[in-house]
Formats: sequence, structure tokens, C-alpha cells
Amino acid sequence: MTAADRQGDGKFGSEVACITVSYYSAADIVELVGSLRESSVALGSIIVVNNAVDDRLDEVRELDGVSIVEAGRNAGYGAAVNIGAASLPPSIEWILVANPDVKVEPTTLSTLLAAAEAAPAAGALGPTLTDEDGAIYPSARELPSLRTGIGHALFANPFPGNRWTRRYRGEDRPATATTRESGWLSGAFLLIRRQAFEQIGGFDPSYFMYFEDVDLGRRLGEAGWVSLYVKDAVVVHHGASSTQRVAAAMNRAHHQSAYQYLARRYSATWLWPLRATLRIALAARERFTRHRNRTG
Repeated sequence: MTAADRQGDGKFGSEVACITVSYYSAADIVELVGSLRESSVALGSIIVVNNAVDDRLDEVRELDGVSIVEAGRNAGYGAAVNIGAASLPPSIEWILVANPDVKVEPTTLSTLLAAAEAAPAAGALGPTLTDEDGAIYPSARELPSLRTGIGHALFANPFPGNRWTRRYRGEDRPATATTRESGWLSGAFLLIRRQAFEQIGGFDPSYFMYFEDVDLGRRLGEAGWVSLYVKDAVVVHHGASSTQRVAAAMNRAHHQSAYQYLARRYSATWLWPLRATLRIALAARERFTRHRNRTG
């Protein structure tokens, strides 16, 4: 099927399905669905996985062509996506994972699919993410390592062009005019080849929130798939309104997931002093950022 064949008239029936995860996100999802329906690619389905057991999502239930799957608990982001993916029919070849608070440009999906058609090894493709003012968020990065991570953390603010930050953001990678391979892509908006997703078992559900996309990129690469950043595809990210309800918990989850990822990467028995140091350092950083957020 060519990219042209994928163009739709707004009716559902293609091989792309969108999965989004709701945690008191009904208003954002209504806007997301509206932007998806302006897309030049018709979606096979839109699935909302509800992680908030006391939220009926009444506004979302009124939308045609949208299915709601109840997680029955706050399962976390990656686990909820897995729940949604398990409900997809065999005809779906591509899984579009999207945060509720993003707006899709009309050509975003067609641009991603065209890039996928030109790169059969691409297991996941991600767009340029911007905020509402057009500032670009670095959504395609290298897999974290201690050397790059420490250099980036120390010098990113005073010296944005330092070599560690450039390396972490993938700016030293070979690139075409429109695409660049990456270690991982932001899970805020990610088009995943279903074959690749199922081959690696989907997201690792042990990551409740954050780093599930980093881990996915790592496992895709280990399985021989490529994560491809597609510059000309654009998505606007409005900001995580649902997580603002539980900002402290999300801050804690971010640092816990960071430790989990790094501890697994440096898992050798003789590296236990390094893991202990990482745990202490990340716990201290979590307390510092929590205090900073409280004091503004």
C-alpha cells in the first residue's frame, strides 16, 4: 500500500489505530480526537484506555468511532497502552501512541507513514514536538549513559552546545534532510510498527510513568529495529494537564524510573557501588526538584 493509498476521507477503515491513555483527561481527548479527524490519513480506530476508575469520560463516550477500554486501575502509561493494543483487530498494522494533550497537524500521519515506507527497518517513528509557541522539544535522543548523562546535566544550561548535550540529543548522528535515526523517541506521540511492538512484547509495564519510551527504544534497537525521527512531521504538545493533578507523585515516578533504567543498564554484580550512588543521587535530586517546584 502506497502513501497515497493511505489518504482518507475522514472515515475509519485504514490500518492505523490510535491509543491514548486518560487520567482525568476528557477535555484534552476531545481536542485530540478533533485534530485526528482533520488528518489526511483515516484511522482504523481510536482507543482510549481509562486509568482513572472514578472518571466516566462522558464527553468522550459521545464521540463517534472512539472506544473506551477500562483499565480498572491506574495501570501506568505503558501498561495502559499494552491493554489498548491487546484489543486491536488483526487488520491494524500501525499503533499510534499519543498523549491526550497533543494536537496533530493534518499531514503529520501521512508524513510519518511515507517515511516508514521508505525505511522498512523503522520500528518506531516520531515527529517534531513543539509547544504552543513553536519552540521545539528535543524528542529524539540517544540512550542514556553515565558519561553523557553527567556531562549533559552539568553543562546543558550554561553551555547548551556542549558535546555531551549534542551527543545526547542525537545532533552528531548522520541525517538526511528529513530523517535521523535515534536511540529513542518521545512516547508523547509515537507511530509504532505493530510487528515490532509485538515482537518485543510492547511496553515494559514495570515502568509506571517515564522511561517506558526510553526502554522501548532500547529493546527495539536490540531486536534490529530502527527508531526514526521525522523532522517534517509536526505535533503540538500543550503540556501534561492530567499529571499536574499529581505533580509530586509524577516527579517521584520520574526519578524512580530513571534509577530503574540505569540500574538495569549497569546491572553487573561488581557495579553495586555505582547503583547505590545512583540511588542516593537521584533521591537527592527528586527532593531538590520537589522543593524547587513548591517554592516556584
